[in-house]
Parts: sequence; structure tokens; C-alpha cells
Amino acid sequence: MKLNELKMSVTGLLLITIATFIGSSNGVAVMSIDIGSESMKVAIVSPGVPMEIALNEESKRKTPVTISFRNGERSFGEEAQVVGLRSPQNSFSYMLDLLGKSIDNPMVQLHAKRFPYYDIVPSEEQNTIAFRLNENTTYTPEELLAQILRKGREFAENSAGQKISEAVITVPGFFNQVERRALMQAADLAGIKVLQLINDYTAVALNYGIFRSKEINDTAHYVMFYDMGASSTTATVVSYQNMKTKERGFVETNPHVTVLGVGYDRTLGGLDVQLRLQHHLAKEFDALNKTSNSVLKNPRAMAKLFKEAGRVKNVLSANTDHFAQIEGLIEEHDFRVQVTRDKLEQLCSDLFERAVDPIKVALKTSGLSMDIISQVVLVGAGTRMPKVQEYLSQYLTVELSKNINTDEAAVLGAVYKAADLSKGFKVKKFVTKDAVLFPIQINFDRTVDNRVKQVKKSLFSKMNPYPQKKIITFNKYTENFQFHINYAELDYLPANEIAAIGNLNLSTITLTGVAEALEKHVKEGAESKGIKAHFAMDDSGVLNLLNVELVSEKSSPAADEEEGTFSILGSTISKLFAGSEDKDKEGKVEEQLKEDIKPVHEELEYPESQKESEDKANKKNETTVTEDKTANKTEKAEKEKKSTIVTVKEPIKADEAKLGPQILSGDKLLESRAKLHRLDVYDFEKTKRETALNNLETFIIDAQQKLESEEYAVAATSQEAESILKACSEISEWLYEDGFTASAEVYEEKLAELQKLTNDVYERVYEHRERVEVMKGMTSMLNASRTFLNNMRNLSLTSEIFTLVEIDTLDKVINETQEYYDVVIKSFAETALHEPVKYKVRDIANKMALLDREVKYLINKAKIWRPKQETATNHTENANDNATDTKEGSEPESVPKSGSDSEKEAAQDESAASADAENEKPVEPTGSEEPTVTSKDKEARSSDDGVQEAHQEL
Repeated sequence: MKLNELKMSVTGLLLITIATFIGSSNGVAVMSIDIGSESMKVAIVSPGVPMEIALNEESKRKTPVTISFRNGERSFGEEAQVVGLRSPQNSFSYMLDLLGKSIDNPMVQLHAKRFPYYDIVPSEEQNTIAFRLNENTTYTPEELLAQILRKGREFAENSAGQKISEAVITVPGFFNQVERRALMQAADLAGIKVLQLINDYTAVALNYGIFRSKEINDTAHYVMFYDMGASSTTATVVSYQNMKTKERGFVETNPHVTVLGVGYDRTLGGLDVQLRLQHHLAKEFDALNKTSNSVLKNPRAMAKLFKEAGRVKNVLSANTDHFAQIEGLIEEHDFRVQVTRDKLEQLCSDLFERAVDPIKVALKTSGLSMDIISQVVLVGAGTRMPKVQEYLSQYLTVELSKNINTDEAAVLGAVYKAADLSKGFKVKKFVTKDAVLFPIQINFDRTVDNRVKQVKKSLFSKMNPYPQKKIITFNKYTENFQFHINYAELDYLPANEIAAIGNLNLSTITLTGVAEALEKHVKEGAESKGIKAHFAMDDSGVLNLLNVELVSEKSSPAADEEEGTFSILGSTISKLFAGSEDKDKEGKVEEQLKEDIKPVHEELEYPESQKESEDKANKKNETTVTEDKTANKTEKAEKEKKSTIVTVKEPIKADEAKLGPQILSGDKLLESRAKLHRLDVYDFEKTKRETALNNLETFIIDAQQKLESEEYAVAATSQEAESILKACSEISEWLYEDGFTASAEVYEEKLAELQKLTNDVYERVYEHRERVEVMKGMTSMLNASRTFLNNMRNLSLTSEIFTLVEIDTLDKVINETQEYYDVVIKSFAETALHEPVKYKVRDIANKMALLDREVKYLINKAKIWRPKQETATNHTENANDNATDTKEGSEPESVPKSGSDSEKEAAQDESAASADAENEKPVEPTGSEEPTVTSKDKEARSSDDGVQEAHQEL
């Protein structure tokens, strides 16, 4: 691993810390899935394991997005690709590009052209497509993708060691509303709760930023990410900057990454290069005239050529030439031909020329020039092709950066977002602001001078940031009416990209009950201020209609003595949550403009206070009354009565009819769930049966081999060995004749029979094998205990640490253990190896535990023992005696301390001893009071360590 990558990995570990989790620990882990056209990567964040790639069943970091069905069984990944070589019509891949598409969509037609062996049929009810496997079985792209996502979830759960249900899933940034809803439904069918759909380039930018957060400052700097994947290419311009936000009641400064411009090409990627090479190889083989049948008309042969073309394409990224070779391509004919990099570049020259087009669109939509772009970071396997890098270098003025993991950047950025959104983790805040690629507008009809005029109003403009809420107001409708939500202003895209979006009409919304609501408000003396429709584009880029309501205003007397306390309190709380700025802004706009439709009100963030007030205001079947008092510029001390403007809101029923391709719903959704559930149950039973069969076969072979060894042969009687070998032979013959069709329960029963026959023999072998070590441990414990006992007796002569009863008790336990040891040794010597073991390892261990417990008790007592402290009275008497002796003898060298001073010192000593006793810390005497540590005392401590060490080894 390079030094930079190592630093980045360490930084990533430091960025995520486990937060205090309340409740059960189940479900703490979260995951991310980077689902691409060709491969899938899965990452997890779990307690103690931050930002880790989940390995698949082959211990690889990425898995082909391929699923196959054969003989009623399904397989995934590389195994499914193997099936695809034999039955390509039963192996499905590259289905991500088909989500939410109708049969006449250009992407569906392109897929049918690339892989002609699939039977693609329309799904009339949803206006989508399905793959027909046989007369009775069809699978929609959403169902196929759901099964692959379910497999990715298994990888994550196996890596985390627990169930995982929450995930952040990457999505191509050019996915429209229907495609995003279809992907979310596929995740739902897989049992995954989607925390967020994050655009793949946003995930890459987030991953890039979190490892370079120290480089981000208050000045914005701009980076371009160029991503060429398997089937598409995207160029994205983003800015990094530290910005202040107020989200939790106080201002914070956090790094922000904002998407400023995006350009893309849905059909430019490594797949096109691979297909060009596949057809070139097919023509080369046909030119050899080895068979009269063209390889182009043979699906199996074309599948083999497709796989070989992918391998050769990857090799030519690092080499100038390579040989393509396939054994038994068709009719047992082998194929081998040399392919040069120049030839490949010649075949794909028109594709490489399109490489810079997404960059041009990204710069145009961002409004920036290459002069202020600090670097261009390459992402995606397609950028490894030298010709692509050559075209980019010729067009760009900055050096191409290759300092990011092209395969795993998106999935690691997504899992960081998953940890941020989950409740079980706390991460360093890094705000992401995505942008709308496809503008959305509102269309409705207005009658002017008996003529119907269509009015269009932009709801979300191109590159508008999201998540965001918007409100649109209709102020002259008095009856029920309709308005439409459509895509708009797509002229910046090529015609083929607009066609790939599909139906440009998203939905039609019908409002009913308008006249009744107006009449109700008129009776209450309120003046209509229009009908407001509330929209929100969430952080997954999905547009939702939140609610529609009629808003009116009426005058009301000011709050006086007759006004209740609860009414005043309700008005105050309403103001606190609603905020005066929004109401002032909204009121000014509505007073100034008198058109049929008013400008859209934007809400860029979701502050908690605003969000709570919006939730209260959006409840249906409730009328929210908000008071807004007009205030003078200068406040007066005396109270004056003022009129109050009351805002009255009445919910309007809104029925939304989705247009174009639909996601599964109703009976179709239930049918799809049941279909996938049956497949899961079948796979579970299959895995259970295979595991039981494997366990049985392994046990039979293992038992036969063990009985051939001397260790097991001497531990079994001739009758036991004969019975075991006979049973193994009979079950083995049954397996190879009739047993392969048996159920898992039958295999488990057969295994239980064999285990019953072998249990006694296997137990004897275990006892004989472990006996040597456990007896060594008992010998070591006895020696250490005797040494400790001798030290106890020596210490009892000079101190009062141990009582005679304790010494006698330990002596008794040692003797009993020694007698037990002698009996066991004698029993082992007299018992044959094939006879039942009388004294088992666990019994010996239990006997040792009794001695170990007694020794540990005495050792702990010695650790906490302290010598008795002398009383203050004794200190005083000794001092007086010393003074008398001095007077009777020679002159003292110094003046003795007074009695009061001695008493103080004694009191201090006693206080210190009392404090030590309270803290339960052993006192270590100093000076002349310290006892002499003898060699035996040291040996006793050494024995203590020996006893504990022997016990741990056991």
C-alpha cells in the first residue's frame, strides 16, 4: 500500500467514532451498496469496524452484477457468469440501465441489440418491460436487481456478524424520477431500508473530501471528477468550502461539497469498447472459414467472445498487444488471434472522440471555466485506457489526478453518509449539496378573455440544490382544477439523452373541494390568499407533493382581557416555530404580485424548528390558525390595542396520477414479493441440504481415516471399530446410489447415528491426548502450593498474617490433592486405552480448582494485610521514657520535643493510617518499621505466581 493510501486509511478510521447507542445493539451496523452496470461493491460500518469493504463468497471486493437461472436454481456473480457461457439467455446482467423503462425506450432497444438472445416483453400494467425466462416465468429488471441487492446485503451481514437493514445506495446522477423510484422499490423488495439514494459522483466527491478535510478552508476551491464506468461517463464540477450553518440551535462551521455542474453520456463506457472488440473477434474467426456457421448467429459462442473481449481489453490497457484465445469456440474449433492496442483504438476511435463531451457540458452548466479548476480526478475503470487519458490531456489544461481508488471511492463515500444518517454512529459533519439535472416545471391552464392559455412556471430549475422544499400558489381559482408536473428546459442535452429520459410528463394533480373551502372561509369573513401546493425534493432526488391547502386571512380583535391564556400561549408558540422572517417574506410577495400564479417559495435547508412547524402545518383535516401582529418601529411603554391578522388554512384534497412507466403496486407487488420469497426459501433449503450432505460425507471420510491411525485404533475395541467402519460403508454406498435425493433431515439423522457410534472412542482419544498436559499442570500446582505453605509457616512465626487454622486447612487440601493425584496416576497405569476412562480431564481440573481457590484466598489476604499501628498513648509514654533516660545519663545532643508535639505526631500517624484503611490500600511501612524481606518471603511470592500461571495454562 502506498504511503498516501495508508494515510488516507488511517484518517478514515479517525473520522468515524462510535456514539453511545441506546437500546439493543442489534441493527447498529449500516452498509452502502455501489450498484453499477457491471459490478457491485458493498461497504459496512459496524462497532469497531469503520468503513470496511465487505467481501463476497469468493473473498473478493467486488461482485459482478449478474444473476442466472438454471434447472430451477439461481446463482450470482462469477458463478452466474459461468452459467451465462453455456446458457446466455438464462444469465442476466446490465439490467440497471433498464429500470423504469418502457418497451419503446432507446435504452431498451439498445440492450436488445447488444444482447439479442434475451426475450424482452412489455409489462402492460406498469408500462415497463420484463425478461421472459420460460412460458410461466418472467422477471422485471426491478425483481432481478432486488435479488442482487439481497445478495449484497448477505455479504454485509456476514462481514459485520449481525443483521443489517439500513443502507445508502449509489445511483447514477442522470437517473430520472421513475428510475429512482424503481431502484428504491428494488431495495424494498430486497428487505433494505434506504436511508438515501446518493448520486455516484456525489459519493466520490464526499470520499475525496473527508480524507482532505484539512485542506478545505473558507475559500472555495473547485475540483472536477471524470468517471468512465462500464456503460456511462460522467463529468462533475464540485466546490469544497467551509461554511457556517445553523441546524441544531447554534452556528457550526463544517466543510461543504456542492455539485455545480454535471455532464454525462449514458452509452459511453467500457461496455461499448468490449462489444466492438467482441464483434471484431467474431469477424476474425469467420474469416478463417473453419465452419459454415457464422459465429455471430451462435449465442453461446458470442457469450464466450464477449468474456474474452473483456479480458483482452483490460490487458491492452497496460500492454501494446495480446493474444485472444478460446478453446472450443464453436463446433469444437479453437480460436487464437493477436490483438494490438492500435487496432482496438482504431475500432473505437469514434467512442474516444466523445470522451471530452461530458466535460464541456459540465463546465457549461456550472458556469465556470477550466482556469479555476484546481484538478481533474479520474474515476472508473474506463479511465485506465491510455487513449481516454490522451484525449483528456489534450483538452484539459490541468494534469490528470489518479490519487483516488477508482473502484471503491463511491462505496466508501456512501458508507460514510450511511454512518452519518444512522442513529448508532457519530461522524464528523460533512455537508453534501446535490443539484437537479432535469428541471421540473408546473403547467396549468388559465382562461383569459374566454381563451384558454397555458401557463408554465418553473418549480426546480437546472442545477438547483437539493434537498429543498418549494411552495407554489394559485390565487384565482374558485373551482376544482388540475395542474401538471413535467420536465422542462432540456435543450442543453443531446437529442438521444432526452429520448432516453422517456416520458417528459411526470404526473397530473387534480384538486377537489376548492369551492367548498372558499365558501367556508367567506362565511367566516376571511379573504382568500390563494391555494398553496407544497413540494419537496428529498435527499434522494425524489420529488414529492406534500400537501395542498387554501390560505386565507381575516381580521381579529387584539388580545385583551377577554382573550384566554391558552390562546395567547398558542399564538406565542406558533410564532416561535414559524419564524417571523418567513412570514414577512411570504406576505410581501403575496401582496405585491396579483397574478394567477405566484413565485415559488424556496426552503434550502431542513432546520429542526422549521421542519417541526411544517409538519404541524401539513396535517390534513386540521385548520391551523396563525396570528401575525403588526408592530410599530418604536416600542412604547404603554400597551395599545392593535388589530391582528389571522391566517386560516384549509386542506384541499389532491389526487396525483403518475404518468409514464410505473413501479409495482397492489396485487403485482404482492405477487412479486411472493415470487422472490419462494426463491429465498428454495435457496435456504438448498443450502441447508448441501451443508448437511457435506457434513455427512466429511464425517464418514474422517472416521474411516481416524480408525486407520494407531491413536484411534488402540482407543477402540475391535467390536466398536467394526461397527463404525460397517456403518460408514453402508451410509457411503447409500449416498452414491439413492441418497443424493434425500432431504437435509435424513442426512442429519444419518450423521447423528454415526456420531453416536463414535462418541465413546473420540472421547477416549481426547482424554488420553489431554491427560499429559493436565497432569503436568497438577504437578506444578502441588509444588508451588507446598512452597507457599512453607513460607506461610515461616511468616506466622514473625507476624500474624495467617492463622494456624488457615495453615492446617491448606496443608489438608494439598495432601488430599496429592492423594487424588496418586490415585489417578495409578488408575491410568492399570486401565487399558480402550477401556472407559474413570478420571476425566474435567474432573481433574475441578480438583485442581479447589486447591487453586484456597491458595488464591491466602495470597489475597497477604496482599491486603497491614501491621497494627501503635496508639498515641504508647507514643507519648515512649517519648517520656526516652527523656528520663537522657537526663539520668549523659547530656542529650538535641532538645527533645514536648509532650504536646509528640501527641500531635501520633494523632497524624493515626489519621493517616485511618485514611489508608478507608481507601483499602495496603500500607507500606518506611524506615525502621519496615520488616526485613527474607529470601523465603520472596520464594512465597514466586510460588504465588507459579500457582496462578499453572491454573491459567489449564
